[in-house]
Amino acid sequence: KPAEMIAFGEVSPGDKVGELIPGGGYMTRILSKAVGASGKIYVFVSAPVQREGQPPPAAPVAAITADAANYGNVQLVITDFTTIAAPEPLDLVWTSQNYHDMHNPGRNLDINKANKAVYGALKPGGLYVVLDHQSAKGVDFDAQKHRIDMAKVKAEVLAAGFTFVEESQVLDNPADDGSKGVFDASIRGKTDQFILKFKKPG
Repeated sequence: KPAEMIAFGEVSPGDKVGELIPGGGYMTRILSKAVGASGKIYVFVSAPVQREGQPPPAAPVAAITADAANYGNVQLVITDFTTIAAPEPLDLVWTSQNYHDMHNPGRNLDINKANKAVYGALKPGGLYVVLDHQSAKGVDFDAQKHRIDMAKVKAEVLAAGFTFVEESQVLDNPADDGSKGVFDASIRGKTDQFILKFKKPG
C-alpha cells in the first residue's frame, strides 16, 4: 500500500529522506518519485561482504543508484549503523521490514547507538518511521522468523530520545499469529506488520 505509506511518512516533494537497510529497493523507488527532482534519497547500507578471490559485490540497490535517468536523486551511503554520515540534515528516516535485522546476532550492533545515529541524522522535528513484521505473542525478537515485537521497537526508539507520534494499522493482519517465518509460502506478503512514527523534538 505505497500511497498509504507515503501519506503516513508525511513525504513531500523536496524532502531529504534517509532509507535505512533498503533491501532490494522497493520503497527506495517509491520515495524517490515522491520527493521528486528537488528532493534526495540517501540509502544507508552496510558494506557488502567481499569473498576471497571474488570482485566486490554491488549493494542490492546499486542498480537504482546507477539509473541516473530515473533515480538521479538517490545516493548510496555506506554505514556501520552506529554512525550515519548523512550529507545533510534529513526530514525523514524510513526503514521497512528490516529493523529486526539490526538485532541479528552476527551484526553485534548496539541498537541504542543505531537509533541515536538516526536521531543525529535528522533535523529537529524530523520523523523516523519503522515498519516491520510483528512477532508472535510473548516473543520480543525472532531472528529465524525475521520478526520483532512492536513494543520492543517502540521502547528502543523512545530510549534514543524520540517522541512517539502515532501507529498505522493499515498493514495489520490479525490472521497472522507470528508463528511462521515471513518467507513461509502460506503467509508471505500477508504478515501482520506494524508501522510506527516517531519525531525528533525541536
